[in-house]
Amino acid sequence: MAAASGSRIIPPIKFYQNSATSHPQPLFNTSGISVARYSNSNDSRNTVTGELSLRLQMPKKDFIGKTFCSAGVCTYPVDAIESHSDTTEEKIGVVLLNLGGPDSLQDVQPFLFNLFADPDIIRLPRLFRFLQRPLAQVISVLRAPKSKEGYASIGGGSPLRKITDEQASAIKLALEAKEVSANVYVAMRYWYPFTEEAVHQIKRDRITRLVVLPLYPQYSISTTGSSVRVLRDMFRNDAHLSRVPVAIIQSWYQREGYIKSMADLMEKELQIFPNPDEPLIFFSAHGVPVSYVEDAGDPYRDQMEECIFLIMQELKSRGINNNHTLAYQSRVGPVQWLKPYTDEILVELGKQGVKSLLAVPVSFVSEHIETLEEIDMEYRELALESGIVNWGRVPALNCTSSFIADLADAVIEALPSAETISTTCKATSDEAENDIVGYAIKMLFGSILAFFLLLSPKVISAFRNHML
Repeated sequence: MAAASGSRIIPPIKFYQNSATSHPQPLFNTSGISVARYSNSNDSRNTVTGELSLRLQMPKKDFIGKTFCSAGVCTYPVDAIESHSDTTEEKIGVVLLNLGGPDSLQDVQPFLFNLFADPDIIRLPRLFRFLQRPLAQVISVLRAPKSKEGYASIGGGSPLRKITDEQASAIKLALEAKEVSANVYVAMRYWYPFTEEAVHQIKRDRITRLVVLPLYPQYSISTTGSSVRVLRDMFRNDAHLSRVPVAIIQSWYQREGYIKSMADLMEKELQIFPNPDEPLIFFSAHGVPVSYVEDAGDPYRDQMEECIFLIMQELKSRGINNNHTLAYQSRVGPVQWLKPYTDEILVELGKQGVKSLLAVPVSFVSEHIETLEEIDMEYRELALESGIVNWGRVPALNCTSSFIADLADAVIEALPSAETISTTCKATSDEAENDIVGYAIKMLFGSILAFFLLLSPKVISAFRNHML
């Protein structure tokens, strides 16, 4: 992200003064959502939800944001759309997508297996994709002891399920306050309740219109993209669900309610410091491999930088002009991840004489191991050892009322864009997987590779050095 005019740049770290002179003043997009749409139909429908009667008309204008097919979110052609002609009272559903986390220490290794078995997390060449599960087994077994230590330090499990359930209940109440009746479901990608469980319940409840709301403000292949891919495939391959109109909110980092909610928490934490004007605002975002951005077109880095710009603009409007910087945390393995790295920058900040720092976990809307253990324990200790004296950390949004109200607004704004997903829309990659000859070749070469991968002591040692 380019530094704003008048920024003080201290190599190798970029400090950004809260100035708008290098960018035109952005106007908040009150909808601020990127919605996956399946056609530009002008079809209108009457929907009754509780006490509210909505005239849902498909808008002709494009929604802010883009649809990235490489991220597993397809824009379907018009001839792949089936009309939803039911005239019965609509039953609206909202499904919250999140990562999931182990409930106990015994769950850590199987949770890690599910994580690394996801082809959107470890992106193997097509020839070796059937090795995904054996590779995930090796990595999960080797990483489990260290991960268990982290979860033990925060109480023996992840709080993510509890917090997400609370967010679901809060969003349901917020929708009811706006006279919209909806069932709200939680769909975790790697642990209970799994996406499959939520989809089965949606089908049992006979939901007739669905909004998909990822609890990730910024879009990434590895988060929203992965969860949407699973959800989309389940709907596409089910005769009933394929007729249910679905609106997918791909990102919502630009929403005014979200930006203001973040600024509220940051402003409150700054007031705790002896001199609120002194702390460097340190945004720490979850990292992704560089290849996701440069090779696969993942918009995550661009969206993250725009999000931080909007937050700092909001703070500036309140008279808060602290310097700020961005770094990325939680990297795993030998590949290059987005830089700068949080741990390396904290050490450099100490060398540069920074004494007060406010850490902002910008890509996390719920407390979990990356905030409670990685930031609060590991990074805090590193910062203090590096010479930083005054440390503060902005809490995750969790169930902050303004944040929840804004998510409810996002759901209501997305409803008119819902369209059905046809069973006839098949990705070309699925067709390629059905090629018997190609599969036989993969099995032959992949089996040889699997033998060396799983049995070689040198490979096991390399995994311990690079993946732990």
